[in-house]
Amino acid sequence: MSVAIQRCPRCGNENRSDSYACSFCGKRLRVETIERIPIFKRTEREWINPYPWYLKILYLYIDPRKAFWDINHLRKKSPGNLILLFSSLIYGLIGLAFFYHVDINSINGLPPNLIWVFYYHLSFFLAFFLFGFVYQFLLFRILIWLYTKAANYSVGFTERLEARFGISTQPVEDYEDRNLSPFSIYKGGTLLQKQQAYKTKMMLCAFAPFLLINFIKYLVVLIGTPTVSVNIGGLFDPTIFEVMMGSPIWAALDIIDGITLAAWIPILITLSIRELSNSSTFRVLVPTYIISIILAILIFFIRPSIVG
Repeated sequence: MSVAIQRCPRCGNENRSDSYACSFCGKRLRVETIERIPIFKRTEREWINPYPWYLKILYLYIDPRKAFWDINHLRKKSPGNLILLFSSLIYGLIGLAFFYHVDINSINGLPPNLIWVFYYHLSFFLAFFLFGFVYQFLLFRILIWLYTKAANYSVGFTERLEARFGISTQPVEDYEDRNLSPFSIYKGGTLLQKQQAYKTKMMLCAFAPFLLINFIKYLVVLIGTPTVSVNIGGLFDPTIFEVMMGSPIWAALDIIDGITLAAWIPILITLSIRELSNSSTFRVLVPTYIISIILAILIFFIRPSIVG
C-alpha cells in the first residue's frame, strides 16, 4: 500500500505525509498545540556532531528535547547502557549507606574484626549493585515493551520505525559520522536515515531520572536511617539483613520511585518515541502517562513496605 508523501519546503526531499519534521534537514512540517510548552517544542537547527556522553546525560535533565534530538541523530552512541550501569552502582552505595547505620557490637561474641567488617561493606555493595542491575534491567525492558505497545496503538510506532530504518533483522550498512561531509546541511538527516533504529538503546535514556533519584535515595538512607546495634553470629548471619529490610525508610524510597515513574518518566519516553518515529507528541504522551500511573500504583504503591 502506497503512503502519501509531502515535500519539505526547505530541502525539497520527500517525507511521509504524517511526518512532523523533515528527516533530511530537520525543518518542522507540522506544529502541535502541545509544542507551546517549551519542553515539548521540537528542536529545529542543523546537526553537525554528537554531544559527548556526559553532555547527553546532562541535557536529559536540563533540556531533554535537545538531548533526544541529538541522540536520535546517532543512536548507537546513546548513553542508555551507561545510565543503567551508573544507576546500579548507586544502588550499591545505598547498600553501603544502610550498613553505615548498623552498629555491630560483636561477632561470635567477640569484638568486631576489621576484616569481617570490610567483607560486610563489600558484600553489601556488591549485593545491592547486582540487585539494582538485574531489577532495573528487567523493569526498564518491561516498561519499554509496554510503552512500545501503547505507541503502536496510538501512532503505529513499530510500523513507522520499519518504514524509516528498515526491519532490524535485515543487514544495514554501518555509516560512520566521519564519512559524511560536515559542510552538508543534510548530514544529520542522512546519518539518521542510514543507521539502524537502536530503539531500545535510545529509549533506555528515558530512565535517566532514576540515576538522579537513586542518588537522592542514597542521601535519604545515609541521613535519615536510624542507627541500630546488633550482635551477629558470623559473616552470613541473617540478623543484619532482617534489620535492614525492616527499616521504615523503605516506604519513603518506594514513594520517591513511584512519583518518578508516574510523573517524570512519561515525558522522556514520549520525547524518545517522538524523535524515533517522527510522530505526534500528544498522541504518544497520553497513553504513556496512563501506563506510567497505573504501573506506579501496581509496582510501587501496593507493596509490603507501605501497606504492611
